[in-house]
Parts: sequence; structure tokens; C-alpha cells
Amino acid sequence: MAATGDYPLPKFHFQVEMGDGIRMGFTEVSGLNVEVEVIEYREGNSKQYSKSAQPGLRKHEKVTFKRGTFQGDLSFFEAWKKTYFFQEGNKTGSQFRVDAIIKLLDENHQPVVTWILAKAWATKVQSTDLKADANEVAIETLEMVHEGLTIK
Repeated sequence: MAATGDYPLPKFHFQVEMGDGIRMGFTEVSGLNVEVEVIEYREGNSKQYSKSAQPGLRKHEKVTFKRGTFQGDLSFFEAWKKTYFFQEGNKTGSQFRVDAIIKLLDENHQPVVTWILAKAWATKVQSTDLKADANEVAIETLEMVHEGLTIK
């Protein structure tokens, strides 16, 4: 048997928890990126004919969750509705925030990499596209923004 770390991790075995330990099944999670914006600066009396690069603010991509559509399951729409400013008495538009935890699991179902999205909230729900000549599973999409990504 190979020692730990000899092989890259497969990406198909993962688990997502949102809010108060609610586990949801997904077929795909994307957008687990963090980036630092670059500030270009050149002093007026610099003898260099180039700019220097300085680190700026962190920038987080929206995280996209995809899953199969199930009859009677409107949880994606309900999560979005809680953040929509005319619904549920929410006057500011984004008071409903949760920490979302995505865990990449090994063959023993133990987490090997964990991504934590701080104060995430739903910005977009996309229903499946409909095609008369298709035979795929109906997939719905939820997009969430967040205020920070931690990787453990």
C-alpha cells in the first residue's frame, strides 16, 4: 500500500454542510478560489521604467453548487428567498448568512481537505434547462457569495 500523499486525491467523494449542520448532496461544487488583487504603483521620481506590484484586497469568487432536481424539494429557492430583500420581512437583503463547509473525503469517509465559506448567502438560483430530446437528469444550481474562504 502506498504511503499517504503518494497519489493525488480523487475529487468525486465530498460532503457539504450549510448552517446548523444541514448536510446536502451535490453533484458539483465549483468556485473555491481566493485571489489577491494587484495594485500597480510607480513613484513619480523613480528611475525604473516599470511599476512595482503590491498586494491589494482579497477577492473571492462566487461558489456554485449543483445537484439533481427532486420533486417537492425547493430548498435552493427557499435559501435564495431568505436573502431577497422583499421576502421574509428582511429589509436589508442579506441578513441570512451561513457558514458553508465543504469536505473532500477519503475512502474511509474522513475529511482530508476542508473549505469553509464564512457568512455565505444565496445570490442566484437556476432551474434546469428543459429539452424535449434530452435524457439527462434535471440539474439545479445555487450560487453563493461569501466573506472569506479558509482551507484546512
